[in-house]
Amino acid sequence: MNNYETVFILNPVLSEEQMKDTVKKFVKVVKDAGAKMINEESWGLKKLAYPIQHKSTGFYNLVEFEAAPDAVDKLETEFRRDEAVMRFLTVALDKHAVEYNERRRNGAFRKDKKTSAKEEAVAS
Repeated sequence: MNNYETVFILNPVLSEEQMKDTVKKFVKVVKDAGAKMINEESWGLKKLAYPIQHKSTGFYNLVEFEAAPDAVDKLETEFRRDEAVMRFLTVALDKHAVEYNERRRNGAFRKDKKTSAKEEAVAS
């Protein structure tokens, strides 16, 4: 079993409910393939770096899971079949990326901390 991370962009013309249903569908595909879900995040409607299908925004979603390689094939096949998916990228994570993602989920890199390292150095 390998660790994977998939980011996919959904068409912005979907309603909030349609977007959530589509994400649930892909999570179900992953689970049905025998994968263990680690994390699921919706990053919301974001501006694209360049137009895709004449659209300048899209709903960004992240899914982290642990699965066999054939589960990734099934997921990517479903991405290709669904017209709501504008782009997707699945990456196999090494041990350092898994550790980084765990720290990120626990809030180690948030900017909203009371004082940053620079502010502490200036205050000293």
